[in-house]
Amino acid sequence: MLKAYILDDEPLARDELKYLLIRSEQVEILGEADCVEDAVAAITELKPDLVFLDIELAEENGLSLARQLELLEQTPAIVFATAYDEYALEAFELNAVDYILKPFDEERIQKTLEKIKKMQNLGNKNNLIQSSVNQNNNGKIAVLVDERIVLLTVTDIVYLESSEGKCNIVTIDQAYKVAEALVVLEKKVNNAKFLRVHRSFIVNVDYIVEIEPWFNSTYNLHMRDGSQVPVSRTYVKLLKQQLGF
Repeated sequence: MLKAYILDDEPLARDELKYLLIRSEQVEILGEADCVEDAVAAITELKPDLVFLDIELAEENGLSLARQLELLEQTPAIVFATAYDEYALEAFELNAVDYILKPFDEERIQKTLEKIKKMQNLGNKNNLIQSSVNQNNNGKIAVLVDERIVLLTVTDIVYLESSEGKCNIVTIDQAYKVAEALVVLEKKVNNAKFLRVHRSFIVNVDYIVEIEPWFNSTYNLHMRDGSQVPVSRTYVKLLKQQLGF
């Protein structure tokens, strides 16, 4: 059974969502909160499988909680449950697994739960394979691609990209789309050559061939495979420190 936590400052919305989740007979509600501070503390302690986040809170924003959850060692699946559709792109950039709109629809929530359980089952298989790979210390990671387990050589990865709730792993030979969050893949590669340059991109510095100054003190990275990766202002200082320019 999935274990869930709910953040929403509207009591009626929380009650409605709890009712539908309990009715599914697939979810145990571990707790709820109406502010980010309380939610962070509870989620860190309770370690739910998934968290339902409203975006527009009274004095806060659910997106800020999603950013904090990415830093946890055990990152829960994030589902944004909101009345506003204009945040969908930003939500998926934060590795959300789904985005559902109020008023809640029981069939839509059921699809969300099925998606998360499938990801969870595949993730368990992946963890078993990954454990073996790590023990062998052969510089490979295991990823799930269309329910197939693919072993990738870490040094062949050019960059990792978060896009629409999934991640693209671009290697020197081809690209793979996987369901794992970018923060999970960042921990998997665990290599000093990999550098986060944007909230949606992590690059292998060995494949950078040119650094192009861009607008508003940002940069574009030209990679050896011909692709370009943006560097946001947040990560410019880190890039300069890593590459010494």
